[in-house]
Amino acid sequence: MSFILASASPRRKELLQRIGARFDIIPAEVEEFEEGHANPEAMVRENAALKADWVARKHPDRFILGSDTTVHLDGKVLIKPANLEEAKRMLARLSGRTHVVYTGVSLQCQDQGIEETFGVRSEVTFKLFDDETIDRYFEIVNPLDKAGAYGIQEGGGLIIDSFQGSHSNIMGLPIDETKRMLERHNLI
Repeated sequence: MSFILASASPRRKELLQRIGARFDIIPAEVEEFEEGHANPEAMVRENAALKADWVARKHPDRFILGSDTTVHLDGKVLIKPANLEEAKRMLARLSGRTHVVYTGVSLQCQDQGIEETFGVRSEVTFKLFDDETIDRYFEIVNPLDKAGAYGIQEGGGLIIDSFQGSHSNIMGLPIDETKRMLERHNLI
């Protein structure tokens, strides 16, 4: 049995393919709740459910998987930067510090009355780096489509010192927890 991924994220697609999941992709067309001082775990869980619900309303007989990821530092949520200047400011702020990455995951099937949503937390410690390193990093990675203006999966050696928790969570989908949820519903 297959499900629908309510996301156009190439990272989520790749992670699900790694575990042999069969799925279609229909990106949710929703306005995500993104408030700088929001509770980050509650925010990503709400956004994941919002995305899954949008697609589920159009496909009530199918299982829908939604997900959302954000970065949290100093009581503030760092969403996707609007431009390169904002991305540079974000990375400069993260330099030499530890921050938290939260991902929310929601699985829904309206016809079966199923809605499961959970959140996962990981910590990432950045190396201390300068503007030149940020410029080199941006030559490798497009920071504009990533919460916190970075991705762990490419060029991470330039800026990331260490992490605790789920590596795939930092990429955008905690795959071990997601796999267990999909297995419970015979979707993998």
